[in-house]
Amino acid sequence: MGPARRRDALRLRGGGSPPLPRLFPSRLAAFPLFLLALLLGFVSLLWLQLSCSGEGPVPGGQERGAPRQPCPPPAPLQPAEDEPSWGPHRLALLVPFRERFEELLAFVPYMHHFLSKKRIRHHIFILNQVDRFRFNRASLINVGFLASGNDTDYIAMHDVDLLPLNEHLDYSFPEAGPFHVASPELHPLYHYETYVGGILLLTKQHYELCNGMSNRFWGWGREDDEFYRRIKGAGLQVRRPSGITTGYKTFQHLHDPSRRKRDQKRIAAQKQEQFKVDREGGLNNVRYRIESRTDLSVAGAPCTVLNILLDCDIDETPWCMFG
Repeated sequence: MGPARRRDALRLRGGGSPPLPRLFPSRLAAFPLFLLALLLGFVSLLWLQLSCSGEGPVPGGQERGAPRQPCPPPAPLQPAEDEPSWGPHRLALLVPFRERFEELLAFVPYMHHFLSKKRIRHHIFILNQVDRFRFNRASLINVGFLASGNDTDYIAMHDVDLLPLNEHLDYSFPEAGPFHVASPELHPLYHYETYVGGILLLTKQHYELCNGMSNRFWGWGREDDEFYRRIKGAGLQVRRPSGITTGYKTFQHLHDPSRRKRDQKRIAAQKQEQFKVDREGGLNNVRYRIESRTDLSVAGAPCTVLNILLDCDIDETPWCMFG
């Protein structure tokens, strides 16, 4: 029986498998396939680089103007404990946090690599508020300061959604006084003269001299403005970067206001109280409990997560509650 008659007989008996569609020529050599795979890999890497750097198409169906995730940094650097080129000082990077996981996954490896490249010894503390009260950035920073230990001698009050893009920004020990990295002429959003939010460096001695930050600010905003007045009251001078020419493109702001609304409600007497200087509270009376402390790694970058339960005196600050 010839080949054609044998195929007809199999088809009539229902045996055999139907012929597969020919996606590739049957005798395609291995070497051209290898070249095709290399080409596809190169195109994929190029698209990823362009999309995360803001020069190519917007990934994931995002609209134009939405914040982009930064490109994945190279493998984080690790300093040797006795390496003199890293200097004697150690930074506690204090990051107030609540339910900002997308930003956190980008922030920790990015900042670890950024600071390591500048040879700054550092420890990243994620200050995760897990209680039922409104967000209190200032109290979280007070807790982070107290929990950071004696192996760090200066702090950075650092927003999780603000990434430094200019490698010339200074994160070194601010011996001469508070150093405002995210200064008004560089921050993409806030440009008033007394602004000290976003990223602010202080020695631990200077932070104690200010008695830390006020614990009366529940919800979003104003705690930085009050802290500026504390800095002035302590006789300290705020310094800011010089020689930075990248303007408002100095930082990447990851916050997307269309997806995550800020808690800007002003309830009870909060509207009047937010403009007053708190002359009594701060480090000396922050009320809290650390529920857990976990050391972990994000994409190879180490950090410590503190799950923090803040407490509130309802009679003193009734606006700490939602609603």
